[in-house]
Amino acid sequence: MLTRTQLEEFEKQRLAPYAARAELSKGRKLEEEQAGFRTEFQRDRDRIVHSSAFRRLEYKTQVFVNHEGDHYRTRLTHSLEVSQIARTVARTLGLNEDLTEALVLSHDLGHTPFGHAGERVMSELMKEHGGFEHNKQSLRIVDELEQRYPNFSGLNLTFEVREGIVKHSGSWKPENVPQELIPNEKPYLEAQLIDVVDEIAYNNHDVDDGIASRMLSFEEMEACELWRNSLKEMKEKFPGKNTAQLKYATISRMITVLVSDLIDQTSRNLKKHSIETPQDARTCDEPLISFSSEIAKQNQELKRFLKKNLYSHFRVIRMEEKAKRILSDLFKSYINRSEQLPIEFQEKIQKGDKYRVICDYIAGMTDRFALDEYKKLFDPHTKV
Repeated sequence: MLTRTQLEEFEKQRLAPYAARAELSKGRKLEEEQAGFRTEFQRDRDRIVHSSAFRRLEYKTQVFVNHEGDHYRTRLTHSLEVSQIARTVARTLGLNEDLTEALVLSHDLGHTPFGHAGERVMSELMKEHGGFEHNKQSLRIVDELEQRYPNFSGLNLTFEVREGIVKHSGSWKPENVPQELIPNEKPYLEAQLIDVVDEIAYNNHDVDDGIASRMLSFEEMEACELWRNSLKEMKEKFPGKNTAQLKYATISRMITVLVSDLIDQTSRNLKKHSIETPQDARTCDEPLISFSSEIAKQNQELKRFLKKNLYSHFRVIRMEEKAKRILSDLFKSYINRSEQLPIEFQEKIQKGDKYRVICDYIAGMTDRFALDEYKKLFDPHTKV
């Protein structure tokens, strides 16, 4: 039977010297008695998995709205796929898997319904009222909005997880980081990893969903060197296989190429910059988690292809425009008469910022809940 102390000792023996260790965590905002059989980062991961916001990811859009089909990725399945890749990379590099997993599973909690289109419209609607950014919203969820424990609001997560939530994106800005989370420093390597493995996951599963939806074809994908090389390998390795089998094999190969290169190049970066402690990684000016120049070029080519041929496809644009109308109309209707909101949100408005409360309400919706709300407010034939 392994105790928390023994698990912490395993971390000390097994992890690389530049990895974050649960035993050395900067702690929680509200001090709690430590668990007997889980490290602090394992405890954080479990709290995230049991949160309401995490469950709602099941019905939040990745690219395709949920009712478009049962087999397309959602925010939840996307998070699980990122987690699988992230843990592999973290384990190989000697990073803390538990911290990495907690960060991956929380990295999309703050997303609105209807994917990035929803975030763009919410940012526009909140422009004059404090703005909206999904990483800040994720932190708000785990710090305040989740109500699961009798003695505090939020999930009371460790410093390392909270910091990683707002800093995991490569485009994070110090002004979006609370002072207590050290805006002038990079996060731990485990958090720096998230943005890159997130990209590996969504590029490749969007290829899968794009082909499944017939918005993309094998022939069009030939424009991408990463796909072209991987498909050639799979055809040679598995001659005579059908299109579906080749698709999955090719995507699997692309992920392997990207992950292997990421591990190799990151190892070289860590040695080049003499990264020997977590603090070394936090203060290094150069990117440490990266692809080699050749694979980075191929990955960028794939991203540009998807932006042009999938994310700009007329069917995706239609979904985005529909999402904008739905969220804009809901927001304006609630602002004009907040008495339409559930009682608990009306009570929150009495105590705080009306715009922020309504933003929290809409951002927390799933796609199908937003669609149902829209019908209740605007379809005269739908019961309220």
